[in-house]
Amino acid sequence: MLSAVACLGGIGLVAATALGIAAKKFAVEVNSKEAAILAALPGVNCGACGEPGCSGYARAVAQGRLPPDLCPPGGRETAEVLAGIMGLEIQSKALQIAVILCQGSNNLAQQKYHYLGLEDCNAAQRLAGGPKACPAGCLGLGSCVRVCPFDAIEITTDQLAVINRDKCTGCELCLKTCPRQVIVMAPEAVTTHVLCNSHDKGAAIRKYCRIGCIGCQICKKAAPDAYLIEDNLARVNYEHAENAAAAISKCPMKCIRDLAAAK
Repeated sequence: MLSAVACLGGIGLVAATALGIAAKKFAVEVNSKEAAILAALPGVNCGACGEPGCSGYARAVAQGRLPPDLCPPGGRETAEVLAGIMGLEIQSKALQIAVILCQGSNNLAQQKYHYLGLEDCNAAQRLAGGPKACPAGCLGLGSCVRVCPFDAIEITTDQLAVINRDKCTGCELCLKTCPRQVIVMAPEAVTTHVLCNSHDKGAAIRKYCRIGCIGCQICKKAAPDAYLIEDNLARVNYEHAENAAAAISKCPMKCIRDLAAAK
């Protein structure tokens, strides 16, 4: 009996010694900066930084491969913390948030056919170019909603995607999933936008949308520096957007909106 106990004790001692040696040999050295950076990140693992998750970004910043200001959810505050950990200074960068350049809900825009397929914009787009007659309008099937990790997008009852400006962090994931490039990034400080994405001529647009830009240039006459007209479509000039709101009441199609006032 005693010999059996002694034998088992000896085996345990050898195993414990072997495990101790293995733990030291194969131990992964923890980078203190990497750990501090990871702790400072919001932990949403959205991938907006270009890395697969927060741990990958923390490692890249600690190794000097990426700058500390590539985390949209963390914003300026997190960037400053990361820069402090790395002993760096960062340049001020204006926050960009997503804007959906369309107001063509089902009650305002014509449909080519009644779509009964997958609730996915990319799938619908592959079927005869999508059900919406406008070739550049929001399909409203929620692909952008499903990729947004911040619950910043909703689909209205009339199938139109709408951005919650207070929740959007500028991660750009919605841009990558939209098959019609209806979503763009714009400076957070700019709240007036031409909410149309079609480059068709005015006569064509009037046939399929009651609220699309017809390229009439009235907005540019009302605020010359605040608007650009390119390929039949008006755009707010973000560098001179301070007077853009002056054209809202002038637009005959009511496609210029102040998104801050629409809250």
